[in-house]
Amino acid sequence: MKRGAEHGGDFVVEPLGENVLLLRFGSRIDTALNACVHEASAMLRAAHLPGIVDVIPAYATLALHYDALQWTEGNGGLPWQHVAAAVRAIFRSPPIDVAPTLAIVEIPVCYGGEFGPDLDALAHRAGLDIADAVSRHTAPEYRVAMLGFAPGFPYLLGLDPALHAPRRADPRTRVPAGSVAIGGAQTGVYSAETPGGWQLIGRTPVKPFDPARGEPFLMKAGDTVQFYPIEPAEFDRWK
Repeated sequence: MKRGAEHGGDFVVEPLGENVLLLRFGSRIDTALNACVHEASAMLRAAHLPGIVDVIPAYATLALHYDALQWTEGNGGLPWQHVAAAVRAIFRSPPIDVAPTLAIVEIPVCYGGEFGPDLDALAHRAGLDIADAVSRHTAPEYRVAMLGFAPGFPYLLGLDPALHAPRRADPRTRVPAGSVAIGGAQTGVYSAETPGGWQLIGRTPVKPFDPARGEPFLMKAGDTVQFYPIEPAEFDRWK
């Protein structure tokens, strides 16, 4: 725990600089823990605290960006301490309606071949044929645990354990945008052409991030994602 942090019940309150407060609910990648983070995020958004610029959920933490000038009081204490006190009060008496407006996002994927050059080896390592590996990847409803790494890159929870695979020992210097990949117990979609070390199993023609779109981000933290397979010809029609 860093200097200045305080315990706050089931979470730790940690100031980051002068205008960010981090709520740390745990330290592991876990579906139930991540659900707690998103529930807390919904509570704080519904409370409409003054001066809160953004609420950013991650796997096990929640970052509150705030305007410190709106949390400076004459009775002593630092701005982050006043924000922390307000957060604790909300969690003790949460708003009545805290259900976030989340989406179910369906994503077409062309699996294997030039679109997913690591699928054959991944399936072989798992003792599966290609069809079974694809079926296991498309079966779950995934939760967007968080966005990160690159704008709009979703870290998805819910991957079938049979498909868990280590990152590549030799990361690629260029991974095409739209690549659907597996890294450890996670799956995700590369939102831009970047370097990357995850196992590439397919590619989607839709853009997870498009700054020219009215809503640049296809997925938001907390959304549900469902993949479905398409053929190369359909991929070309999408493009």
